[in-house]
Parts: sequence; C-alpha cells; structure tokens
Amino acid sequence: MVPPIHILISLLYILRDIAGVKCQEWLDHPDVDRHIQLGRELLTQGLYDDALSHYHAAVEADPYNYLTYYSRATVYLAVGRIASAIKDLSKVIELKPDFASARLQRGNILFKQGKLDEAHIDYENVLRVDPMNSEAHHGYNSIEPLKRDVQMAYLLFADSSYHEAVDVLTRLLQEMPWDAKLREMRAHCYEKLGDLMSAISDLRGILKSQTDSQLRYLKLSELYYEMGDTEESLNSIRECLRFDPDHKGCFTHYKYVKKIAAHLKAMQDFMNEGNFVECIARAEKAIPLETKVPRIMYTLRTKHCKCLNKAGKSIEAIRACTEALNIYPDDLDVLCERGDAHIANENFDDAIHDFQKAANLNDHSQRAHDGLKRAQKLQKQAKKRNYYAILGVKRTANKREILKAYRKMAQKWHPDNFQGDEKATAEKKFIDIAAAKEVLTDPEKRQKFDNGEDPLDPESQQQGFNPFAGFHHFDRGGDDDEWNDEDSGEYFYVFVDDFE
Repeated sequence: MVPPIHILISLLYILRDIAGVKCQEWLDHPDVDRHIQLGRELLTQGLYDDALSHYHAAVEADPYNYLTYYSRATVYLAVGRIASAIKDLSKVIELKPDFASARLQRGNILFKQGKLDEAHIDYENVLRVDPMNSEAHHGYNSIEPLKRDVQMAYLLFADSSYHEAVDVLTRLLQEMPWDAKLREMRAHCYEKLGDLMSAISDLRGILKSQTDSQLRYLKLSELYYEMGDTEESLNSIRECLRFDPDHKGCFTHYKYVKKIAAHLKAMQDFMNEGNFVECIARAEKAIPLETKVPRIMYTLRTKHCKCLNKAGKSIEAIRACTEALNIYPDDLDVLCERGDAHIANENFDDAIHDFQKAANLNDHSQRAHDGLKRAQKLQKQAKKRNYYAILGVKRTANKREILKAYRKMAQKWHPDNFQGDEKATAEKKFIDIAAAKEVLTDPEKRQKFDNGEDPLDPESQQQGFNPFAGFHHFDRGGDDDEWNDEDSGEYFYVFVDDFE
C-alpha cells in the first residue's frame, strides 16, 4: 500500500527528526534500539505492518521513552490510523513537553482533521520555542481564513446552493483532507447534484478512518443501489451489519436489496442459458417490487425487454422496451432492442426511427447502423413480395408453424379448386405459396430474406428456382391418386413431402 502524498511528506519530516535525535535513551536498552532500527528499515521499505510490530515491541520494552512513541506515531500515520498517531504524539508531549516536533506533527494532523482551534494551540506552543518555524507559521496564519470559508460552506449548503458549496468545500478539503464533517457535507451536495459516484467516493474516504459508522455504511449502500449496483450495495450494507447485526435500518435495507439482486442474477443466468421463458417469469415477479429507484426499474425492464425479444414475443417486447426508454430515453442498446422488436412485428417505420435515433446518439455503433440498413431494406421489401404475409405467419414463426401454414394455404389455393379466370389467380397464388415455403424453410434463404434481400428475386430465379419443386404431376392412369389428363389440361398436384 502506497500512502497519500501528504502522509509521505509528513513521514519525511518525522524520519528527519528521528535521525537528528541522539539516541542515548536507547543505548541503555539494546532491545529497544534493535527494534527501532529494524522498524525504521522496514518503514523506509514501505512494510508498515511489519514496522509497526517492532515499534510495539519497543514501546513495551521501554514505555517511558518518548522517542519510541514518536517513532510508532510515524507508522500509524503511514497506515492511516490517525487517532492512534495523535494518541502517541500526545504521549510524547506528556513525557517531553518541550519536544516541538511532536507538537508540530500533532498540530498538522489536527489541522488536516479540521480541528482548527486545537491546531492553533499546538502551533502557538511551537512558535514560542521556535519563532522562526515556517511550517508552524503557515499553519497558524491559515486558520482564520479557513474558518471563514467553513462558515461560508455551511451557509451555501443551508441555502441549497450545492454547486457553489462544492467549490468551497473542495478548496477546504485540499487543506483539511481528514475533516469528516466537510467531506460528508460535500457528499450530500454531490448527491443532490446527481453525481452519485463522487458522493460515494467521499463517503468511502470517511469510512477508511471511521470504519464503525453504521449510518454511513447504510448511506453508501443506498447510493450504490440508486446507481443500480446491487452487488456493491450488498457489500456495503454487510459492513454495517458486521458492526451491528441488529441495526434495524441496515437489516431492512439488506433484505430488500438481497431480494432484488437475486432476481437480477436469476434473470441474467436464464438469459445466458437461453431460457427466456423463465427469464420473463422472473422479470414479471421483480418489476412490481421496485417503484422508486429509476436505475433499478430501468435495469429490470431492459432485461425483460431482451428476454421477450429472444422469446419471439415482439409486441410485449416493444411494450417493455418502451417502459425502459420512458426512464432513460437515450439508451442506445434498448433503442436497438426495440428496433429489432419492431422489425419482428413488421413495424418498419418505427424500427427505422429507433435505429436512426441510436445511430445519431453514437455514430460508431455498428448495431445501430446495421439495424437501420436492415429496416430500410425490409421496408422496401414489404412493398414487394412478403413471404411471411403470403403464409400468414409472423417473422418469429418456427419451421413447424411455417409448414403448417403452408399446407393450409396450399390446400386453400390449389388450382384444381378453381375454374376459368379464378384458376389463373389461384395458380399465381400457388406459385407464391411454394416460393414462401422454399425461402422460409431454408435457414440460409430465410436469413437473407430477414436481412432485406429476396433470394428469389428475378435475378436469383435465373439460377434455377422452380416454383413447382415441392409437388409433382403424373400421367393419368399411372396411379389412382396421381394423374395428368393431357387432353383436358387438368392437373392434380400431390405434395409428396407433406402428405406422406
């Protein structure tokens, strides 16, 4: 762990002070001297926990030596244990009141904590014994201007002037980074401004040194949840319960977030497995549970939309996607998802609108541009021959549904059922029905058609399309059910593949 720069600077000053002190106090205690030397070496290597163990041993061996406490304070400072560092520095001052370096370091820590009145006393004491100490002068002279800025920050916050308050608080926290009240005030400002990530950052900064603050962990969990991050929300609320398992607010929030997180995980797992029916069922259970937090409401509806689309329920998918877009209108992924649903429902104008909006939001989105081209092709195609419409099936129909519709339409429009001019119309219909079957039961041809390209357009037909390939005619008399009366020109078509 590398400590912040202000701690490193403090360490340099303290190590300088330790190095400049004659260690006569340690000469009578060789064990103390050994622990101090080892601790100092480990400290310079950044091995703070190991260094701390040696300083503990030194203090235990000689509990009345101010230098051992002073040395240990440096390590506490390095690992962020500010309260312990102040305690050791106070012990140093108790044992050696004229040790200005300890007063200066304690004053600096109190200053950074925003305890300006206490810091003022320490700086005054340093200046009495060392009037030319520039560091003490700087701290001493900064206190009154900072107090005025603190008062201004509170006034701006009370007036709901959050932008202005953030500016003042940021300036203050550069000087007093360990002031928990100011940092918490800035976190509230960020929350009011909708900058939840910055609010979280400030709260986490406080919790590094004040780990037993249950209400702050609850607030942190609520912020993560508001961002839609249920896993981090659970991690934070568990920290609250670790300190107080019976905390009512934390436990209630934990149960609620855990339930929503379980639904979201199950939905994602079902999506990954391709089990879209179960995904839809989970979504329908979860959606009514959350009515206040937009990000969670949006996430549930987005997953619902995707699963409905994958399950071929295009009308329901359009509705779910629209509900999600009512919350966040400019989400490219959901716009494309709804565009796909519109295509499946043959609402090509609406599909073009969604994909065009998505492409405008992100000109580099391949999905948006591909979807737009596909919707435009299908719109043109719809004005020509629509194989789905010919058979009366949806674009999401499977092969079994297509064959069933094909048999029904083929029987309905069988040319032998018509006479005269109607027979010519039926033959044309019959050819279209056969063409629809050929395209929609061939995965490759169907994919081309779904992408806006007719595989049986006039140019393709030159490559050998035979509209009567799915049925045969035979000479009359060759079989009781299959005949051709050459004299009358009447045909009876038997669909060999379909009536076996």
